[in-house]
Amino acid sequence: MIVFALTFLVIMLFQPLLKKYGPQPPAKQESAGQPGAAVPTQNPTQPAQIATANGAAGTEPPASAPLQATSESETVIENNVYRIVFTNRGGRVKSWVLKKYTDDKGGPLELVNIAAAEKYGYPLTLWTYDETLRNKLNSVLYVTPTLPQSARQDGTAATAPAEIKFAYEDGDVSVQKSYKFDRDSYVVGVRTSVAVKGSQIMAFPMWPAGFGGDTTGPQYATGQIVYQYDNKIERLAIKKISGGGTLPGPFHWAGISDQYFAAVFLPHDPQNAAMVTLRNALEIPHGGSDTKQMDKVDVLGAAVGSLKGSTDVRLYVGPKALSDLESVAVPGITGAEPDLRAIIDFGWLGIIARPLFLWLKWMYSHIVRNWGWAILLQTLVINLALLPLRLSQMKSMLKMQRVAPQIKSIQEKYKKYSLRDPRKAEMNEEISALYKKEGVNPAGGCLPLVIQMPFLFAYYRMLNVAMDLRHAPWMWIHDLSAPDPWHILPVAIIITMLVMQRMTPQAGMDPAQQKMMNIMMPGMLGLMSWNLPAGLGLYWSAGQLIGIVQQSVMNRTSLGREMREMMEKRARKKEK
Repeated sequence: MIVFALTFLVIMLFQPLLKKYGPQPPAKQESAGQPGAAVPTQNPTQPAQIATANGAAGTEPPASAPLQATSESETVIENNVYRIVFTNRGGRVKSWVLKKYTDDKGGPLELVNIAAAEKYGYPLTLWTYDETLRNKLNSVLYVTPTLPQSARQDGTAATAPAEIKFAYEDGDVSVQKSYKFDRDSYVVGVRTSVAVKGSQIMAFPMWPAGFGGDTTGPQYATGQIVYQYDNKIERLAIKKISGGGTLPGPFHWAGISDQYFAAVFLPHDPQNAAMVTLRNALEIPHGGSDTKQMDKVDVLGAAVGSLKGSTDVRLYVGPKALSDLESVAVPGITGAEPDLRAIIDFGWLGIIARPLFLWLKWMYSHIVRNWGWAILLQTLVINLALLPLRLSQMKSMLKMQRVAPQIKSIQEKYKKYSLRDPRKAEMNEEISALYKKEGVNPAGGCLPLVIQMPFLFAYYRMLNVAMDLRHAPWMWIHDLSAPDPWHILPVAIIITMLVMQRMTPQAGMDPAQQKMMNIMMPGMLGLMSWNLPAGLGLYWSAGQLIGIVQQSVMNRTSLGREMREMMEKRARKKEK
């Protein structure tokens, strides 16, 4: 009885509190039309009522309502340098044509590698570490909430400057993609954002499958992953790349390149950027022609984005032409030029190769309007500048020839001593004293060649990467960047080297060895030049021809006659 009484008392005492703070029973809820009635709570299952900008009421779909297109459509963006075709399936690129360049057959240059893209993805698809999600993002139909005004007017193409956006939402996944285009630039602004159940995830825009300009095995073999941060530049060859590997930043720019073209991303937040490297196998017809024989090649790709979720980058897709690369500003780079010029690999002699190319380009622009004749003119100037070195080399060889009998006499005197014998040092001292007395520099014959070699290697490298020589014609040659189709230049190299070897005095060399070198050296170098770019063959053969003229003149001087007489005298002694 006491328990029931106390319970009743507690209930009675708490009634005022329950009425004030507890939930109101539905029967007591007042209608919205009565004075002082409370505003009813909105049912979450009903569409939200919102006011439009002009004050009229409208209905917005719920956040979880699907946002996707019902059919596939295309949007074309065009400016002065490219024509890009987008499809709303995956919000990706189907075609990327460079207007100022042609392919090897003379048609429009398509940078999208169609065969590789069908297997491994089209440009500006998204990379995620979840393969199922990745396949979904790159295959669903996006809507295009905004289209450029010019595209809406004619229904076919939009002229840059312009911006297009793609969006997709299905309740779990929300995707936003936008692209900005300039009038005269190869650079495209790219922004992507992917959320799964309201949380931002990493989804990197990518260029996944090489370039359409690559049709043969050697062209695919020039592919590289390249990136730069400040003055640090890395170039990863195919064998060093693992498919799906992640390279953490920071990057000022990163992407892929081949011999003549590049697709690199420039993150707005270099410190939080990362790159996923892609490498896949592809079978192509042997030699790039229609044949049953197939070659297996590696196709490179790259995806670059932010580790913090949404990605904001610029994308350069275009030629590795120095003028175009230098026009793209890259803020934040210190210790190097703040642009994309480092994409071009002039090699370890770039300090010489780049000025050589600028000089060649100046000759093409101001003197001769043909790259082949510009190469010949530059070769002539270079060989005339090196003429003093040829004379110096010839004088040094003559002095060595004069003291050769005395040196041989000294060597015979110490022949009986072993190399470890201290008296061998006396031989070296006597030879050095003889050199000093006669004014002979032992390295004088080789020094001019040593000076020339870096110069020649730099020219070789410069011509191999010069975008301007691609498809440049000269006389019977249609492309100075490709091998001579008739192999006339390699044959000319062999012939001119044979003539040059016979004309050049070679002091100190045994006649039998000289005969062997006169045949073997031209033959070996001729084979090496057989499939070199025609521009290199033109430079090489022209340089040899100019050298023959120079050597012919030098052989008629008193210096040349003296050397030849000494060599003939030495040869007669050998025969006896």
